[in-house]
Amino acid sequence: MPLPSDWLPALAAFESAARHQNFAHAAEELHLTASAVSHHVRKLEAQLGVALFQRHARGVSLTAEGRQLADTASSAMADIDGVLRGLSAARDERNRVRINTLHSLTYTWLLPRLPAFTTLHPHIRIQIDTEASLARFDEGGPDLAIRHGEGHWTGLTAHHLMDDALFPVASPRLAGLQDVRDAADVAKLPLVRDLSRQGWADWFRAAGVRDVQFDERHGFSDTTDALKAAVHGLGAALGREQIVAPYLADGRLVRLPGPTLPARFGYFVVYPAHRRLRPAARTFVDWVLQQPARPPAEPPRTR
Repeated sequence: MPLPSDWLPALAAFESAARHQNFAHAAEELHLTASAVSHHVRKLEAQLGVALFQRHARGVSLTAEGRQLADTASSAMADIDGVLRGLSAARDERNRVRINTLHSLTYTWLLPRLPAFTTLHPHIRIQIDTEASLARFDEGGPDLAIRHGEGHWTGLTAHHLMDDALFPVASPRLAGLQDVRDAADVAKLPLVRDLSRQGWADWFRAAGVRDVQFDERHGFSDTTDALKAAVHGLGAALGREQIVAPYLADGRLVRLPGPTLPARFGYFVVYPAHRRLRPAARTFVDWVLQQPARPPAEPPRTR
């Protein structure tokens, strides 16, 4: 028997009505009217030449033939639904890019740029992990990572993303800021540090400030937390050029006198050398490597 051209919607309407034993409830589930569900069922009955429901004043109930079809239809619809969900999940997985990166870089550098990427590639889904420990690129792990270092990691392909530099910053409301005229005066302020491998001792040495006692009063494991501590007036912090820019732009922090210290380490996009990047991940890598071409705005300085 040839099936009608609209057999699938009719079968879906019948399966729902059989499950609920109610046309109105089936209509609500399928976002149809009760009369539309009834119309689908009657067309199916006419095509098959059997009654699938007994209609009575209290509602409907399945006939023996209806019960036989309902059992098969329910199983078939579940199988179809499972296959469709699997295909959809596979498509979503192909278009998902898992990225492991630094919290500080994500918050101030990557997130402000991501809307431009999603506009260009709306089908790609981004998943970002800012776990402090180094990512393991095993099954189910990240496709790529953005790391801070010298650019050499065993088993990883590394693309240079950008360099960085350090200079002192503070809240414009920090007590004693009005007396800071040069790099030596910065040492008189309470200082905030993070766990970076370059710190205040390196900066004072680059500034030519010798034999100075400085007070690293507060320490934080994360650069973002150190900058936020500076925003709240806990002390001056060493700001990284690529990370501190938003704080300078909106005036939460100002740059203090003294030199810019080139960072010994840069930012790199890395991924396993033995594994070929999936197309979505390759698209992200190609895009993100173009971002440093935009020069940061010259940060304001205190007078």
